[in-house]
Amino acid sequence: MQPNAYAQPYSSDSGDVGVLFCHGFSGSPWSLLEWAQVTAAAGYRVRLPRLPGHGTSWQELNTTQWRDWYDCVSREFNQLAAHCSKVFVTGLSMGGALALRLAEKHPDKVAGLVLVNPAVQAKLVSRAAPLLQHFVGSVKAIGEDIAAPNVLEHAYNRTPVKAVASMLKMWTDVRACLDLVVCPVLLFRSLQDHVVPAASSRTILTHISSDEITERCLERSYHVATMDYDKQQIFDESLAFFAAH
Repeated sequence: MQPNAYAQPYSSDSGDVGVLFCHGFSGSPWSLLEWAQVTAAAGYRVRLPRLPGHGTSWQELNTTQWRDWYDCVSREFNQLAAHCSKVFVTGLSMGGALALRLAEKHPDKVAGLVLVNPAVQAKLVSRAAPLLQHFVGSVKAIGEDIAAPNVLEHAYNRTPVKAVASMLKMWTDVRACLDLVVCPVLLFRSLQDHVVPAASSRTILTHISSDEITERCLERSYHVATMDYDKQQIFDESLAFFAAH
């Protein structure tokens, strides 16, 4: 199935330092596009891929597994690493888990992580997915959690349950290896997040081994903070983070 108009990947090949952007579950590159464009304009080599099963239909996402999503960002990371002196990885929501796994698998290659409301834990309703997947194909949507008016993430209008069950398996794998993350980390957390519990960020910050950890709390934005009121703070501070490292 062809991706929709809001789900096109983005890339820029200028610059010796690379930045890989990982979007969230049931979303698409659209949620990170402006951030990626601002980063490219600052002189970085950028990759923002569309994860398999995303940007088409929730039914197609149900035919994919978390390893498909990880293999996608892993390929993009390796391509950047082949052409850049350093590579940073960013992630929104589930994309944060993908970014963390890259840092776990490549501690000597990931120069730093910028995470926005990273998801490695679920709210209670999502934990039922392994059982629920045998009875229903989808449940109520989780996208569009944005405080700013008239801003759309263009995420799926239903949440594919089988894909959620696969994502939970990835989170277990990522949480088990958080101590392998040693690179600098900048983490943005919205104080009002209706998708990912605050415990997710606490788990990450408590268990990673990084010597340099910075947490920023966002007071005006909801879950998709990269498109919300505090997006400029994310853009500015991430660019400063890249430049500093």
